Amino acid sequence: MTRVTGASHGAPHDTTSGSRRVGIMKIGIIGAGNIGGNLTRRLTALGHDVFVANSRGPHTLTALADETGATPVPVEEATRGAEIVVVTIPLKRVPDLPSGVLDGAADGVAVIDTGNYYPQQRDGRIAAIEDEGLTESRWTEGHLGHPVVKAFNGTYAQDILDRPRPAGAPDRIALPVAGDDEAAKTKVRALIDELGFDTVDAGGIDDSWRQQPDTPVYGLREGVDGVTKALAEASPERPAAFRG
Repeated sequence: MTRVTGASHGAPHDTTSGSRRVGIMKIGIIGAGNIGGNLTRRLTALGHDVFVANSRGPHTLTALADETGATPVPVEEATRGAEIVVVTIPLKRVPDLPSGVLDGAADGVAVIDTGNYYPQQRDGRIAAIEDEGLTESRWTEGHLGHPVVKAFNGTYAQDILDRPRPAGAPDRIALPVAGDDEAAKTKVRALIDELGFDTVDAGGIDDSWRQQPDTPVYGLREGVDGVTKALAEASPERPAAFRG
């Protein structure tokens, strides 16, 4: 969720991560806004090899690179050899990504989609989502040409820095995670656990409407039981505020 400021001060610290280590990975992050920037901060602090890109070029990411040790690269290079790729850009910009942007990624790459559809505020009307009934992430998959795992789309950016908790902590937040590729989803859930959050399996990508904007789980700061309940209470009808 990118409407919350993601600024941080000073170097990040890996003091509140989860209990499971997933091993050091090469992670590509496309998008350096609030979510992308704060994931860069946390993932580098955990020791991962992070390559970060945005639409304006690597020269605009020097401050983030100096702060975190991440490597700023062009978009085409962010995915090269990456075991996990995070796509965290405005939905309307997904079709502008280079063709075959994931071609150089590692075999079995897990692609995280953090995107949300804001037709009135930002993205304009997308007919395939509204008229054909595609979920936001299914539409994104079509443009990427690769399965995605939907996660972090309803997470406040600042919470990525401020709210990690050790496994088993009573105030540990849970995040919904949807995807069709079970191996990729397992990899993403393990990474989120390492970041200091629990997860709830929210089903496949065609079920990911349950975590889209204005659903009960969107922006929810609760544990596994609360998130599970909120997902069950979601309505498939798109709210008027999120129709173009």
